[in-house]
Order: sequence, then structure tokens, then C-alpha cells
Amino acid sequence: MAKTATSTKSSAKTTTGTTTAGNKRRPARGGSGAERTGLQNAESGFRASPELSRNLQSVLVDLVELQIQGKQAHWNIVGTNFRDTHLQLDEIVHAARELGDTIAERMRALHALPDGRSDTVAQTTTLPEFPQGEIDTTEAIDLITERLEAAVGTVRDVHDAVDEEDPTSADLLHEVLEQLEQLAWMVSAENRRPAKR
Repeated sequence: MAKTATSTKSSAKTTTGTTTAGNKRRPARGGSGAERTGLQNAESGFRASPELSRNLQSVLVDLVELQIQGKQAHWNIVGTNFRDTHLQLDEIVHAARELGDTIAERMRALHALPDGRSDTVAQTTTLPEFPQGEIDTTEAIDLITERLEAAVGTVRDVHDAVDEEDPTSADLLHEVLEQLEQLAWMVSAENRRPAKR
């Protein structure tokens, strides 16, 4: 019995040791690796061009402004369907905040500097100013839909240029478009009536 146990241990070493062909790492085939573009280097990787930085910044400021305006509406709406509209506005604020953070962090990954300061946002956003004071829910729906569509317009305006330089950033813009367009549809539906057949 003792001899059988010893031969089993010896056999296990052979099959699990580093000398078996199944556990050897195969050498790489061909080439010397991916070529770098003029915007890449070994120290810092891909760097956004000034144009790519500007394009992503324009999306960022609209998203920051959208979350601020969404909160302004959230705090000051009154009227029919208040609670649902109040909650829906917070969904928009949350989406804008998350999407803005994603864009800003992508900019940092590309060595660009996001600027979300209030002065910068106010001076460069494409969203119209939101009115002060209490606002009827019905009017708020139209105003927020207009702002969602303005932010969507900015993303669509810069999309092709972003895609040409950095398809990965363009993929993030697709996510922004998907969420904002869905929100615009859902919010605007509050004031719509069925189309006549």
C-alpha cells in the first residue's frame, strides 16, 4: 500500500509541475506591438487634442447646468401632478450628475482639464436660463424638455469630431444621448395628448 501512495504523489508532480506543455506560456507572434499615434507617448498614453478637450467640455457644462436647472425646477414647481413631476426632476438631476462625472473623468483620463466652475458653466452652456420663482408643473415640463433637447443638440453637434479622434469618448457620448433622449421623451409625454388617428 505504501508503494502505491508514493507513485501517485510522484505522478501528481509531473502533471501539475511547470514542466508540462499545458502550463508553459506561448511566445507572442509577430510585430513589436501596437503603433502609437502622434498624440501618444510611453509616459502618458493618449492625450486629447485641444479640439477634443473643447468638445467634451461643451458637453460637460451642459450636463452641469442641466442638473442645476433640474434642481431649481424641483424645488419650485407647483400644480397638477406635483409629486410625480417633483420625483421625475430628481431622476433628471441624478442622470445629469452621473453623466457629467463620466465625461469629466474621461477628460482627466485623456489629460484634459474639465472646468465645472459656476462662472464657466454660466458663460458657456447652451441651455437657456431658467426662470426664478414658483412655476406651474405644466410649464416646467416644457422648460425641462427644452433643456434636455438643448443638451442633446450639443452632444450631437460634437459627436462626429469626437468619434474621429477618439471612438472611446464617442461611446460615452452615445450613453449620454441614450439617457437624455429617453428622459426628454418621458418628460414631454406628461403634456402630450394622443395623436388623432
